[in-house]
Amino acid sequence: MFYLKFKRCYDFICAFLGLLLLSPIYLIIIISIKIDSKGPILFKQKRVGKNKVHFNVYKFRTMRIDTPANTPTHLLENPNQWITKVGKFLRKTSLDEIPQLINILKGNMSFVGPRPALWNQYDLIEERDKYGVHKLLPGITGWAQVNGRDKLLITDKAKLDGEYLKHLNLWTDIKLFIKTFIVVFKSDGVVEGGTGTLEKKQKNHQK
Repeated sequence: MFYLKFKRCYDFICAFLGLLLLSPIYLIIIISIKIDSKGPILFKQKRVGKNKVHFNVYKFRTMRIDTPANTPTHLLENPNQWITKVGKFLRKTSLDEIPQLINILKGNMSFVGPRPALWNQYDLIEERDKYGVHKLLPGITGWAQVNGRDKLLITDKAKLDGEYLKHLNLWTDIKLFIKTFIVVFKSDGVVEGGTGTLEKKQKNHQK
């Protein structure tokens, strides 16, 4: 598909420029993380990429170093207890995602696409298989992120990712990118542990 090749080109150029232009912000975040808590600046985690090939996604560390490994936030008992003070701000503003510009340069992510699932999020992976979503590079933002984010159930997230695949074009990517800034500014859909909480409420309601 021609657009995917074009998409890769502008992803690379924009990621390279982004790393240069945002370098002052990186410095402020790095200093804040080091002052706030012990541990490394960056956090890397195995995720599911294009064609379900695993890769390490990069983020600014927002959680304590003793947080249970490879556990989705919504499956943690009281997730807020593991998040650092600086981490809460970074997650709320999505600034923790900035290091994924490195992932874009490496070719295992895009600016827009389905958010990469953890390697052991089998329910999400299985749902996405139904829509052929794994043929795409995962993105920093995506259709599900601007239409509910943490509030969405797994099935709804996968369905929205499938809708993105159906309407994949430059105009869709531009709209999603612009809408992402609006959603981040308003903090829409940011609920730590939201996915699990909503699914539990739904199950309890059905009993």
